[in-house]
Amino acid sequence: MSVPASTESSTSGLSTIVLIHSVCGLRPAVHAAADRLRAAGHEVIVPDLFDGRTADSVPDGILIKDEIGKDELLKRAVMAVAPYSDRGLVYAGFSFGGSVAQNLALGDEKTRGLLLLHGTSDIAEGAVADDLPVQLHVADPDPYEPHDWLNAWYLQMRRAGADVEVFRYAGAGHLFTDPDLPDYDAEAAESAWKVALGFLAEL
Repeated sequence: MSVPASTESSTSGLSTIVLIHSVCGLRPAVHAAADRLRAAGHEVIVPDLFDGRTADSVPDGILIKDEIGKDELLKRAVMAVAPYSDRGLVYAGFSFGGSVAQNLALGDEKTRGLLLLHGTSDIAEGAVADDLPVQLHVADPDPYEPHDWLNAWYLQMRRAGADVEVFRYAGAGHLFTDPDLPDYDAEAAESAWKVALGFLAEL
C-alpha cells in the first residue's frame, strides 16, 4: 500500500490531514485535492486503500469496495494513519472515504477535525466527539445520502458533542468535486473547497 505524503513538515497552526479516496479509488482528483491542501500549507497523507485499483463510476467502485470488505478496508486505513496519529490529525474523505474518515476520527481522541465530502457513516451508540469540529459538503439531493439519513446523522453527531456544519449543493451530482466524473459541478466544487479551506485554516 502506498502512502504518498508531503515532504514538508507541519507548520504551527496548520494541520496534518489524512485524505481518503472514494469508492472510485485513488484517482487524479484525489491527488489534485491533496495538492490544493498542500498549497494552503497543510501536510497531507493520502492512503491508497484499494492498492492501485480505480473505477470510473460509483457502482463499479462499490464492487471493488465490497470485494475487499469493510473490515479489511478499515484495517488498512488504521495501519496507514498509525505512524502519524500522535500529531493530532484532521481526517477528511470523499464519499466512502468520508465514512472511513469519520470512523477514524471518532476513534482517535487526538483528532483535531473532520472534513466530509459527499459521504458520512453511521455513528455507534455512545460515541463521544466532544467539541470536534465537523464539516460536511453534500449534494442536494444525493442518492447515497438522503435527507432523512442526513438529518438523523446530524442529530447523532450533535448528541455526541461534535460542532457540526452541513453545506448542501442543489443540483450537483454525488461526487461533484471530481472533474473527471459525470457528477462534476465546477461551481459547487469551487464553493465547497473555498468553505473547506476556511474551515481547515481555523483548526
